[in-house]
Amino acid sequence: MPIVGVLVFLSYRNYKRASQIEQTESVLLVLEIPKANEKQELAAEQLFASLHGILRDKKELVMSGGLQEHISFEIAAIGKHIRFYVWVPKHLQNFLEGQIYAQYPTVQIHRADEDYARREVEQPVVFSGELVLTDNEVLPIKTFQSFEVDPLAGITATLAKLDQSNEEMWIQVMARPIADDWHRRASRYVSSVKNGGGAFGGDLLSNLGIYLLKAIEALWQPPQENGTSAPKELSEREKTRISEVEKKSTKLGYQVKIRMVYLGTDQVAARQQMQAIVGTFKQFNSTNLNGFTMKKSSYSRDVLAEYVARLFIDKGYILNIEELASVFHLPHTNVETPNIVWASSKTAEPPSKLPIVTGEQAHDQEISAFGLTNFRGINHQFGLYRSDRGRHVYVIGQTGAGKSGLLELFALSDVFYNQGYAIIDPHGDFAVNNMRFIPPHRIKDVVYFNPADTAFPIGFNPMEVTDPAMRNNISSEIIGVLQRMFGETSWGPRLEYILRYTILALLYYPNSTMLDITRMLTDKKFREEVLTHVDDTVVLNFWRIEFASWNDKFASEAVAPVLNKVGAFTANPIIRNIIGQPKSTFNIREIMDEGKILIVNLSKGLIGEDNASILGSFIVTKIQLAAMSRSDIPNIEDRRPFYLYVDEFQNFATNSFATILSEARKYGLNLTVANQYVSQMSDTVRDAVFGNVGTMITFRISADDAPLLAKQFEPQFEAADLLQMHNRHFVISMVIKGEKAPGFSATTLTLPPAQTDYSLNIIENTRKNFASERAGVEEAIRKIIAPPSNLQKPQSSNMAKQWPIANGAKPAQNNRDQQRPKPAPQPQAAPATPEQAPQHPQQGQPSDQQQQPSANGSKRRRSRSRSRGRGPGSSTGGGNTGGSTPSSAAPQLSHAPAQQQRPAVTTIKPREAAATGASNELRLR
Repeated sequence: MPIVGVLVFLSYRNYKRASQIEQTESVLLVLEIPKANEKQELAAEQLFASLHGILRDKKELVMSGGLQEHISFEIAAIGKHIRFYVWVPKHLQNFLEGQIYAQYPTVQIHRADEDYARREVEQPVVFSGELVLTDNEVLPIKTFQSFEVDPLAGITATLAKLDQSNEEMWIQVMARPIADDWHRRASRYVSSVKNGGGAFGGDLLSNLGIYLLKAIEALWQPPQENGTSAPKELSEREKTRISEVEKKSTKLGYQVKIRMVYLGTDQVAARQQMQAIVGTFKQFNSTNLNGFTMKKSSYSRDVLAEYVARLFIDKGYILNIEELASVFHLPHTNVETPNIVWASSKTAEPPSKLPIVTGEQAHDQEISAFGLTNFRGINHQFGLYRSDRGRHVYVIGQTGAGKSGLLELFALSDVFYNQGYAIIDPHGDFAVNNMRFIPPHRIKDVVYFNPADTAFPIGFNPMEVTDPAMRNNISSEIIGVLQRMFGETSWGPRLEYILRYTILALLYYPNSTMLDITRMLTDKKFREEVLTHVDDTVVLNFWRIEFASWNDKFASEAVAPVLNKVGAFTANPIIRNIIGQPKSTFNIREIMDEGKILIVNLSKGLIGEDNASILGSFIVTKIQLAAMSRSDIPNIEDRRPFYLYVDEFQNFATNSFATILSEARKYGLNLTVANQYVSQMSDTVRDAVFGNVGTMITFRISADDAPLLAKQFEPQFEAADLLQMHNRHFVISMVIKGEKAPGFSATTLTLPPAQTDYSLNIIENTRKNFASERAGVEEAIRKIIAPPSNLQKPQSSNMAKQWPIANGAKPAQNNRDQQRPKPAPQPQAAPATPEQAPQHPQQGQPSDQQQQPSANGSKRRRSRSRSRGRGPGSSTGGGNTGGSTPSSAAPQLSHAPAQQQRPAVTTIKPREAAATGASNELRLR
């Protein structure tokens, strides 16, 4: 009966303990450590020492009828990913996290979205087992102090060999702190060995048999002199055991249970994989001390319930903190096992003055919310003060990392708080998404500039002059845009020189557009009309003296590159219908001053990369000039803030962009720009960004950019930390109340869903108020770009002139019939030209012989007399001869209808031109 009573009591006690564990609210945490972690097993030992503090007093446990809490440290290999977990009672979560952070400062801890053990198990085979000690629990196992290689590497290497699709392995190390009275058991063991009692390990029945044998042996031993037993001489094995037991008992202890579960499709494979993982734990075995072996192996699926509940109702066996740290610790740099899920990058603490937007400040219009801190599980929504956005924001990151989403969050705060802003988007997604959030009361504030809407082109004239004092600025910006578009290799000093005076002259002419550049250079009558409006002496001197002094041959070579460059841009009908309108249909200065919205959709897939680039550059330039014109508002405080968002801004940034970053703030223009790589920027723009931007945000970047950008976030982050960040994770160095704060980590907020989409209303309003029908625009442009007046009459052969388009091309020489240029008068007040410096033929400059007019007037007259009567197709004279056609040419203007009279840009190789007998002739004056 007593035995039955004991069994009943034990069963009832275990039932109560199991019920208590199952009713305890718990949480499963995921532990991710950066691969650069250098904290090794000793950090884990100190962690377990600090966690020993959850031990409850025995009296408290007796009074409450409770059970000492335990913590489960777990490793799971699922789907070729090896992850580390900690299961803990909810009320101990904060304490546990704090102790882990203390030992592993760079670890990332977050709550698991789902308990992996609670998933529905699809595999047909479940094989489980438990690891138990091979000898008395007071004897130690082999610890990390004895290993040259991290023992964790062997365990994870076995887990990495599992099949990706249908095999899983779970390892559960449950630990419960115990009081120091277990040390008395170690002392009794040592005394027993010293007194010849031997090592009593194993279970109760085995120990009982040993005790009986020792007692019988003692009865037959003869008494020693003086009535006492002689001390036993200890063997080396026993001495070692005593020493190790005493060493183990000097440290804190835990009751431990190690449970393993394999999931698969085949029982044979299940047993093999389980033997493999048990084999890796036998690295802790020592023949003279203790070790692990597996018991309670089973194919029963009922074991899963115990694993899921993390049941630990028996006493398990004792391991001290050094042994426990050997069995479970977080991986470090020496563990090179594949498939371990490392932390993407380390996190850093946000500054104490961070603008938080939770609670009472959740709707603070002075803060533009965009981020969520992620340091040690502390998640606060934060943003930038609007006053600090005036120091500009630079965002960099690879495609898909989260840049556009961040820009959308900034713009969303501007929409809701009635701020004025402009979006320049080369992809179109940012522009379209932003429109979805614009409320109905702001529909009339929006100008949606979409060049792909060819049925209703918006008027935008880069050459429109609203302030005469800005003419030089406009000219410089237009030239800067064209130079960036065509590149340094095809840009020469003479091209820029002629183009600058062309644009400066046209800026005086009412309603001039980019289309007039060609007319200015090819139509003498139109040129004279333009010059009647010019009052700048230097500009007039260039056209009336210097340009007029050039002979036809020299002038043709000089203006041809300009016509080629500008013609390539204006020939596109999509662009021509926009920039060909003399009056811009929207006023950027008005948009800025009145807090309205300009959304520019420059989708490369719809209008082409080059067109998107040059249109965006002109718009950015116009916004800059409009901001600078705010100097007419005396007080800086009265200049209403205006926010400019430019995605992939390197496509639109000229070297003058440095001026925007350094001076825009005082004009109320606040920039937020983004791109993918540092190398996309020119040196001038890059230096301006790094030197003038107040807030820098970095998503995942390339290995080439990481060392450079890491300098902006030192010492909190290194280059490696910027390479492996997940999407929407970023590192930021921001300005707070005008002061630079140290770098920290965060994630972007999730955009809320749009309540009502008014995009169609916005498009309709833009068409109605800012656009015109295509037919009307094209008709007006046809009238403006009518053929030059001197080309309306039929051409005569004696007026035909050679038109060398290709840079450096030389016409064919004919000793008898070669036409020589007319001597040019010396200019009296013309400014210095690039031709006065040595030129290179490959840049389109004529040779010395071509530049110097002939002094032999009689030969010139004879040449002219011989050339009379020969038309453009003659084999001699001023026309083309075999092999003399230049490599690139503009076709001759004819008397076709107006829409066909625009000179097209063609490229003909010299040999092809000679073979076809192509005529490349154009009359300039």
